[in-house]
Amino acid sequence: MDQLDRRLLGIIGVVLLGGLLGILNSTMAAVATGSLAEAFDASLSTVGWASTGFLLAVTATIPFTTWAVDRYGGKRLWVAGLGLFLAGSLGAGLAWDVGSLIAFRVVQGIGAGVLDPLVLILLARAAGPRRAGRVMGLMGVVLSLGPVLGPIAGGALLGALTWRAMFLVSVVVGIVALVLALRVIPGDRPGGGGSQAGESGGAGEAGAGGGGAGQGPARLDVLGLALLGPGFAAVVLGLSQTAEQGAIAAWQALLPLGAGAVLLIMYAGHALRRRRGPAPLIDLRLFRSRGFSASVTIMGLGGMGLYAGLFALPLYYQQAHGHGVLAAGLLMAPLGLGGSIAMPLAGRLSDRLGARGLAVGGAVVAVLSLLALTRVGPDTPEVWPALAALTFGLGSGCYSAPTMGSLYRTLPGPLVAQGSSVLYMLNQLGAALGVALVTLVVQTASDPVSGLRGVFWLGVAANVVVLALVPLLPGKARTPEPVREGSLV
Repeated sequence: MDQLDRRLLGIIGVVLLGGLLGILNSTMAAVATGSLAEAFDASLSTVGWASTGFLLAVTATIPFTTWAVDRYGGKRLWVAGLGLFLAGSLGAGLAWDVGSLIAFRVVQGIGAGVLDPLVLILLARAAGPRRAGRVMGLMGVVLSLGPVLGPIAGGALLGALTWRAMFLVSVVVGIVALVLALRVIPGDRPGGGGSQAGESGGAGEAGAGGGGAGQGPARLDVLGLALLGPGFAAVVLGLSQTAEQGAIAAWQALLPLGAGAVLLIMYAGHALRRRRGPAPLIDLRLFRSRGFSASVTIMGLGGMGLYAGLFALPLYYQQAHGHGVLAAGLLMAPLGLGGSIAMPLAGRLSDRLGARGLAVGGAVVAVLSLLALTRVGPDTPEVWPALAALTFGLGSGCYSAPTMGSLYRTLPGPLVAQGSSVLYMLNQLGAALGVALVTLVVQTASDPVSGLRGVFWLGVAANVVVLALVPLLPGKARTPEPVREGSLV
């Protein structure tokens, strides 16, 4: 392994450590809602805003990160995001009432909203298109294991210590991530391009900066930021309220969904009419590329399927088999394990073989696994749904990593930040939609097991759509369908 490869592996490890913080913390906090309500003598709905506020802050901050990464440089922004996350974690761990907890969780969410898309941006720039698949595969380990390990770690910390430990542990890990980031992540020139660690012929060669090499940083699209961030946050809030209220027709869900739809439509008109002034945060003409559109749609559906499974499987183990929260979380682990095994392998293979063949095989395995889960019942031994969850993780990993890799092979360097933001926002939207659908289907079913079977049928339908979209992905790495930056201006 040459020096560049060792340096790249160091960057990957440090970036993934920081990226894991937000995923673990959000899922750990979700299992502590009851304990927090008791500690602060507050209602569950009030304490729930500690998680909802975090999620909304993440979603609203992502579009700003798209612009800021080229204005301030990737390393500076990464350190700032870690600093915000650390401050929020420390404050949440020392919170004195439920209001202060919610406020500090929002600060955490702003930090995570900076870090999460930066994970994809920094990795894509450091690796370059030739190694995009294998690097995105390593990123997939975090995406697969984080949501599974979070509830397990949260339950273990709550059992051994107190709820404050969940947030203070993030402070310790965050300090380590910050020190390593200052030492390992290379500096970059604000407004001038991507990471200097990028390989020859990679993203850096394409001019991985918002303004292109040699140009000053672009001005902030203030109107676009005021429309896009709150618009996506409102839609996510509406979906969260759909899950909480158990009905999409409830005003608590309809109001933010309607407001979010109006804001996003206004953003679309603003972005498409733009003739003068700052460039839009997300240029919607990216979607003219069928490869880009297929990639982000597949990842959105993948996020929906993953979070639907992460929500439905513990319900099955608890309601059909009477297991506790920690046991249900441990039985859910095969889902994350399957993804963490498949994604690095599939990502590496996709760099040589292209995305389509691997993605077709993965989608077929995912569909068959979900079909098996539609047959589970109260008398089904736990080993069978656990095996089906493992193979579902393997299948979804085999199409997710190649799809992410193909996305970055279609994008020239200056569009990596925009593509990463679109990918992450649609993945977040898919996750919120998956949880909302699980709640609605389970609550409207005649009995819990029938409802969970309905959820798995929805998963089958989503993965059939993925299978239909796979032929639109770019072919082998040497013959990609590029998104031409010049066609967007």
